[in-house]
Amino acid sequence: MDFMGRNACDASAQHSRTLLEMITRHGYLPLMLLGLNGFGLWLASRGASKVLLAALLIGAIAASFVAERIAPYEPAWNAARGDVGRDFAHALVNEGLQIGSLLALPLTVEHFGVEGLWPNGWPFVVQVLAAVVVADAGITLAHWASHKAPALWRFHAVHHSVERFYGFNGLLKHPLHQLFETAVATTPLVVLGLPTAVATALVFMVGIQLLLQHSNVDYAVGPLRHVLALNSVHRFHHYRWAGVGDVNFGLFTNIWDRLLGTASWDEQKRFTSDDLGIDKRPEFPTRYLAQIADPFRRSPAIPADESGTRRAG
Repeated sequence: MDFMGRNACDASAQHSRTLLEMITRHGYLPLMLLGLNGFGLWLASRGASKVLLAALLIGAIAASFVAERIAPYEPAWNAARGDVGRDFAHALVNEGLQIGSLLALPLTVEHFGVEGLWPNGWPFVVQVLAAVVVADAGITLAHWASHKAPALWRFHAVHHSVERFYGFNGLLKHPLHQLFETAVATTPLVVLGLPTAVATALVFMVGIQLLLQHSNVDYAVGPLRHVLALNSVHRFHHYRWAGVGDVNFGLFTNIWDRLLGTASWDEQKRFTSDDLGIDKRPEFPTRYLAQIADPFRRSPAIPADESGTRRAG
Protein backbone atom coordinates (compact mmCIF):
# COMPACT_ATOMS: atom_id res chain seq x y z
CA MET A 1 0.00 0.00 0.00
CA ASP A 2 1.41 3.42 -0.93
CA PHE A 3 1.79 6.41 1.37
CA MET A 4 -1.48 8.04 0.27
CA GLY A 5 -3.34 4.77 0.79
CA ARG A 6 -2.00 4.36 4.30
CA ASN A 7 -2.95 7.93 5.17
CA ALA A 8 -6.47 7.32 3.87
CA CYS A 9 -6.78 4.16 5.99
CA ASP A 10 -5.46 5.96 9.06
CA ALA A 11 -7.87 8.83 8.52
CA SER A 12 -10.76 6.40 8.07
CA ALA A 13 -9.84 4.53 11.28
CA GLN A 14 -9.55 7.80 13.19
CA HIS A 15 -12.94 8.91 11.86
CA SER A 16 -14.49 5.60 12.98
CA ARG A 17 -12.97 5.93 16.45
CA THR A 18 -14.22 9.52 16.73
CA LEU A 19 -17.70 8.50 15.59
CA LEU A 20 -17.81 5.59 18.05
CA GLU A 21 -16.68 7.86 20.87
CA MET A 22 -19.38 10.42 20.00
CA ILE A 23 -22.06 7.73 19.88
CA THR A 24 -20.88 6.40 23.25
CA ARG A 25 -20.78 9.83 24.88
CA HIS A 26 -24.32 10.65 23.78
CA GLY A 27 -25.83 7.17 23.90
CA TYR A 28 -24.50 5.81 27.20
CA LEU A 29 -26.84 7.74 29.51
CA PRO A 30 -30.05 7.03 27.53
CA LEU A 31 -29.06 3.36 27.24
CA MET A 32 -28.52 2.95 30.98
CA LEU A 33 -31.11 5.38 32.36
CA LEU A 34 -33.97 4.60 29.99
CA GLY A 35 -33.13 1.42 28.09
CA LEU A 36 -31.79 -0.89 30.77
CA ASN A 37 -33.87 0.59 33.59
CA GLY A 38 -36.95 0.32 31.41
CA PHE A 39 -36.24 -3.29 30.53
CA GLY A 40 -35.53 -4.11 34.17
CA LEU A 41 -38.80 -2.53 35.28
CA TRP A 42 -40.70 -4.47 32.62
CA LEU A 43 -39.14 -7.73 33.80
CA ALA A 44 -39.80 -6.95 37.47
CA SER A 45 -43.44 -6.05 36.77
CA ARG A 46 -43.93 -9.50 35.26
CA GLY A 47 -42.32 -11.34 38.14
CA ALA A 48 -39.23 -12.31 36.16
CA SER A 49 -36.58 -14.42 37.84
CA LYS A 50 -34.11 -12.47 39.94
CA VAL A 51 -31.41 -14.49 38.17
CA LEU A 52 -32.50 -12.90 34.89
CA LEU A 53 -32.38 -9.43 36.41
CA ALA A 54 -28.94 -10.19 37.87
CA ALA A 55 -27.78 -11.25 34.41
CA LEU A 56 -29.10 -7.98 32.97
CA LEU A 57 -27.19 -6.04 35.64
CA ILE A 58 -24.01 -7.96 34.81
CA GLY A 59 -24.59 -7.00 31.18
CA ALA A 60 -24.89 -3.36 32.26
CA ILE A 61 -21.58 -3.62 34.13
CA ALA A 62 -19.93 -5.09 31.03
CA ALA A 63 -21.39 -2.32 28.86
CA SER A 64 -20.08 0.26 31.32
CA PHE A 65 -16.56 -1.19 31.22
CA VAL A 66 -16.58 -1.16 27.40
CA ALA A 67 -17.85 2.42 27.29
CA GLU A 68 -15.15 3.51 29.76
CA ARG A 69 -12.55 2.40 27.25
CA ILE A 70 -14.20 4.02 24.26
CA ALA A 71 -14.95 7.40 25.83
CA PRO A 72 -13.12 7.73 29.17
CA TYR A 73 -13.31 10.84 31.32
CA GLU A 74 -9.79 10.09 32.59
CA PRO A 75 -7.90 7.42 30.59
CA ALA A 76 -5.55 6.75 33.52
CA TRP A 77 -8.51 5.51 35.59
CA ASN A 78 -8.98 2.58 33.24
CA ALA A 79 -5.68 1.08 34.40
CA ALA A 80 -6.07 -1.45 37.23
CA ARG A 81 -4.10 -0.73 40.40
CA GLY A 82 -4.27 -4.18 41.93
CA ASP A 83 -7.82 -3.35 42.98
CA VAL A 84 -9.97 -5.43 40.62
CA GLY A 85 -10.14 -8.54 42.83
CA ARG A 86 -10.90 -6.43 45.91
CA ASP A 87 -13.62 -4.49 44.10
CA PHE A 88 -15.14 -7.71 42.78
CA ALA A 89 -15.26 -9.05 46.36
CA HIS A 90 -17.03 -5.88 47.54
CA ALA A 91 -19.50 -6.15 44.68
CA LEU A 92 -20.21 -9.81 45.33
CA VAL A 93 -20.80 -9.33 49.06
CA ASN A 94 -22.87 -6.17 48.75
CA GLU A 95 -25.03 -7.47 45.91
CA GLY A 96 -25.54 -10.62 47.97
CA LEU A 97 -26.81 -8.45 50.81
CA GLN A 98 -29.23 -6.74 48.43
CA ILE A 99 -30.58 -10.08 47.23
CA GLY A 100 -30.90 -11.27 50.81
CA SER A 101 -32.88 -8.15 51.69
CA LEU A 102 -35.22 -8.81 48.77
CA LEU A 103 -35.79 -12.41 49.84
CA ALA A 104 -36.59 -11.28 53.38
CA LEU A 105 -38.88 -8.45 52.25
CA PRO A 106 -42.23 -10.31 52.21
CA LEU A 107 -41.73 -11.50 55.78
CA THR A 108 -40.56 -8.05 56.89
CA VAL A 109 -43.54 -6.29 55.31
CA GLU A 110 -45.90 -8.88 56.82
CA HIS A 111 -44.63 -8.10 60.33
CA PHE A 112 -44.03 -4.33 60.09
CA GLY A 113 -46.08 -3.06 57.15
CA VAL A 114 -49.33 -1.18 57.63
CA GLU A 115 -51.96 -2.63 55.34
CA GLY A 116 -53.59 -0.27 52.87
CA LEU A 117 -50.93 2.45 52.85
CA TRP A 118 -49.08 1.48 49.68
CA PRO A 119 -50.75 2.84 46.50
CA ASN A 120 -51.16 -0.51 44.75
CA GLY A 121 -53.62 1.01 42.30
CA TRP A 122 -51.01 3.30 40.75
CA PRO A 123 -49.31 2.26 37.50
CA PHE A 124 -46.27 0.09 38.21
CA VAL A 125 -43.77 2.64 36.86
CA VAL A 126 -45.27 5.37 39.08
CA GLN A 127 -45.02 3.06 42.11
CA VAL A 128 -41.35 2.45 41.35
CA LEU A 129 -40.64 6.18 40.92
CA ALA A 130 -42.38 6.87 44.25
CA ALA A 131 -40.17 4.20 45.89
CA VAL A 132 -37.10 5.81 44.29
CA VAL A 133 -37.98 9.24 45.75
CA VAL A 134 -38.53 7.83 49.25
CA ALA A 135 -35.42 5.64 49.15
CA ASP A 136 -33.33 8.50 47.80
CA ALA A 137 -34.36 10.66 50.76
CA GLY A 138 -33.27 7.94 53.19
CA ILE A 139 -29.99 7.30 51.39
CA THR A 140 -29.21 11.02 51.26
CA LEU A 141 -29.79 11.45 54.99
CA ALA A 142 -27.85 8.28 55.88
CA HIS A 143 -25.01 9.40 53.63
CA TRP A 144 -25.03 12.89 55.14
CA ALA A 145 -24.96 11.43 58.66
CA SER A 146 -22.04 9.21 57.67
CA HIS A 147 -19.95 12.33 57.05
CA LYS A 148 -21.00 13.95 60.32
CA ALA A 149 -20.86 11.10 62.85
CA PRO A 150 -17.35 9.69 63.48
CA ALA A 151 -18.71 6.21 64.27
CA LEU A 152 -20.43 6.04 60.88
CA TRP A 153 -17.54 7.61 58.98
CA ARG A 154 -15.21 4.83 60.13
CA PHE A 155 -17.25 2.42 57.97
CA HIS A 156 -18.09 4.84 55.17
CA ALA A 157 -14.40 5.73 54.73
CA VAL A 158 -13.91 2.49 52.79
CA HIS A 159 -15.98 3.94 49.95
CA HIS A 160 -13.96 7.16 49.95
CA SER A 161 -10.58 5.44 49.87
CA VAL A 162 -10.67 4.97 46.07
CA GLU A 163 -8.22 6.96 43.98
CA ARG A 164 -9.70 6.22 40.58
CA PHE A 165 -13.29 6.60 39.45
CA TYR A 166 -14.81 3.70 37.55
CA GLY A 167 -18.02 1.66 37.46
CA PHE A 168 -17.28 -0.76 40.30
CA ASN A 169 -16.65 2.06 42.80
CA GLY A 170 -20.34 2.29 43.59
CA LEU A 171 -20.33 -1.19 45.10
CA LEU A 172 -17.14 -0.64 47.08
CA LYS A 173 -18.68 -0.26 50.53
CA HIS A 174 -18.19 -1.76 53.94
CA PRO A 175 -21.02 -4.32 54.28
CA LEU A 176 -22.09 -2.93 57.67
CA HIS A 177 -22.41 0.53 56.14
CA GLN A 178 -24.33 -0.99 53.24
CA LEU A 179 -26.76 -2.52 55.74
CA PHE A 180 -27.09 0.81 57.55
CA GLU A 181 -27.90 2.72 54.35
CA THR A 182 -30.32 0.02 53.21
CA ALA A 183 -32.14 0.05 56.56
CA VAL A 184 -32.55 3.84 56.58
CA ALA A 185 -33.67 3.90 52.93
CA THR A 186 -36.15 1.02 53.11
CA THR A 187 -37.70 1.26 56.57
CA PRO A 188 -40.33 3.82 55.47
CA LEU A 189 -41.07 1.68 52.40
CA VAL A 190 -41.48 -1.45 54.53
CA VAL A 191 -43.92 0.34 56.84
CA LEU A 192 -45.85 1.50 53.78
CA GLY A 193 -46.10 -2.12 52.60
CA LEU A 194 -43.75 -2.04 49.61
CA PRO A 195 -44.63 -4.86 47.16
CA THR A 196 -41.86 -7.30 46.28
CA ALA A 197 -42.05 -6.53 42.55
CA VAL A 198 -41.54 -2.81 43.20
CA ALA A 199 -38.67 -3.57 45.58
CA THR A 200 -37.04 -5.78 42.94
CA ALA A 201 -37.23 -2.96 40.39
CA LEU A 202 -35.82 -0.53 42.96
CA VAL A 203 -32.83 -2.74 43.74
CA PHE A 204 -32.12 -3.13 40.02
CA MET A 205 -32.29 0.65 39.52
CA VAL A 206 -29.90 1.18 42.45
CA GLY A 207 -27.37 -1.04 40.67
CA ILE A 208 -27.72 0.92 37.42
CA GLN A 209 -27.51 4.25 39.23
CA LEU A 210 -24.33 3.27 41.09
CA LEU A 211 -22.76 2.50 37.71
CA LEU A 212 -23.88 5.83 36.27
CA GLN A 213 -22.76 7.77 39.33
CA HIS A 214 -19.24 6.34 39.49
CA SER A 215 -18.58 5.60 35.82
CA ASN A 216 -15.40 6.76 34.10
CA VAL A 217 -17.42 7.35 30.91
CA ASP A 218 -17.32 10.98 29.80
CA TYR A 219 -20.99 10.85 28.90
CA ALA A 220 -23.07 13.88 27.95
CA VAL A 221 -25.29 15.07 30.79
CA GLY A 222 -26.51 18.55 29.86
CA PRO A 223 -29.13 20.16 32.13
CA LEU A 224 -29.87 16.79 33.79
CA ARG A 225 -26.96 17.52 36.14
CA HIS A 226 -29.26 19.93 37.95
CA VAL A 227 -31.74 17.15 38.75
CA LEU A 228 -29.97 13.78 38.67
CA ALA A 229 -27.00 12.65 40.78
CA LEU A 230 -24.74 11.65 37.88
CA ASN A 231 -20.97 11.22 37.71
CA SER A 232 -20.14 14.82 36.79
CA VAL A 233 -21.85 15.89 40.04
CA HIS A 234 -20.86 12.98 42.27
CA ARG A 235 -17.12 13.39 41.65
CA PHE A 236 -17.24 16.46 43.90
CA HIS A 237 -18.44 14.24 46.73
CA HIS A 238 -15.17 12.30 46.47
CA TYR A 239 -12.84 15.26 47.03
CA ARG A 240 -10.07 14.01 49.29
CA TRP A 241 -10.05 16.95 51.71
CA ALA A 242 -12.06 17.02 54.95
CA GLY A 243 -15.21 19.08 54.60
CA VAL A 244 -14.76 19.89 50.92
CA GLY A 245 -16.34 16.62 49.81
CA ASP A 246 -19.33 16.94 52.14
CA VAL A 247 -21.64 17.70 49.22
CA ASN A 248 -23.93 15.87 46.76
CA PHE A 249 -25.03 13.01 49.02
CA GLY A 250 -27.96 11.84 46.87
CA LEU A 251 -27.93 8.58 44.94
CA PHE A 252 -30.67 9.20 42.39
CA THR A 253 -31.35 12.93 42.51
CA ASN A 254 -30.03 16.28 43.74
CA ILE A 255 -33.45 17.21 45.17
CA TRP A 256 -32.69 16.38 48.77
CA ASP A 257 -29.22 17.94 48.56
CA ARG A 258 -30.80 21.20 47.46
CA LEU A 259 -33.09 21.08 50.50
CA LEU A 260 -30.11 20.32 52.76
CA GLY A 261 -28.02 23.04 51.12
CA THR A 262 -25.36 20.49 50.12
CA ALA A 263 -25.72 20.57 46.33
CA SER A 264 -22.47 21.94 44.88
CA TRP A 265 -20.32 21.50 41.77
CA ASP A 266 -18.16 23.45 39.37
CA GLU A 267 -18.68 22.61 35.72
CA GLN A 268 -15.17 23.78 34.84
CA LYS A 269 -13.38 21.47 37.30
CA ARG A 270 -11.34 18.61 35.82
CA PHE A 271 -10.62 15.75 38.24
CA THR A 272 -7.52 13.56 38.50
CA SER A 273 -6.48 10.94 41.05
CA ASP A 274 -4.80 13.72 43.03
CA ASP A 275 -8.27 14.94 43.98
CA LEU A 276 -9.56 11.57 45.22
CA GLY A 277 -9.06 9.46 48.33
CA ILE A 278 -8.74 10.52 51.97
CA ASP A 279 -6.11 13.20 52.51
CA LYS A 280 -5.42 12.32 56.15
CA ARG A 281 -5.07 8.62 55.34
CA PRO A 282 -2.90 8.10 52.27
CA GLU A 283 -2.00 4.68 53.72
CA PHE A 284 -5.61 3.46 53.79
CA PRO A 285 -5.58 -0.36 53.34
CA THR A 286 -6.21 -1.57 49.80
CA ARG A 287 -6.96 -5.28 50.34
CA TYR A 288 -10.52 -6.47 50.95
CA LEU A 289 -10.16 -8.10 54.37
CA ALA A 290 -8.01 -5.23 55.62
CA GLN A 291 -10.71 -2.77 54.57
CA ILE A 292 -13.37 -4.82 56.33
CA ALA A 293 -11.30 -4.86 59.53
CA ASP A 294 -10.18 -1.21 59.36
CA PRO A 295 -13.12 0.42 61.23
CA PHE A 296 -12.42 -1.81 64.23
CA ARG A 297 -8.66 -1.21 64.34
CA ARG A 298 -8.15 2.50 64.76
CA SER A 299 -9.45 5.46 66.70
CA PRO A 300 -9.17 8.16 64.07
CA ALA A 301 -8.83 11.80 64.91
CA ILE A 302 -11.83 13.79 63.73
CA PRO A 303 -10.59 17.18 62.54
CA ALA A 304 -13.07 20.01 62.07
CA ASP A 305 -12.65 22.13 58.99
CA GLU A 306 -13.23 25.86 59.00
CA SER A 307 -16.96 25.42 58.36
CA GLY A 308 -17.31 23.12 61.36
CA THR A 309 -17.86 19.98 59.31
CA ARG A 310 -16.47 16.94 61.08
CA ARG A 311 -14.97 14.07 59.17
CA ALA A 312 -12.58 11.27 60.10
CA GLY A 313 -8.97 11.86 59.24
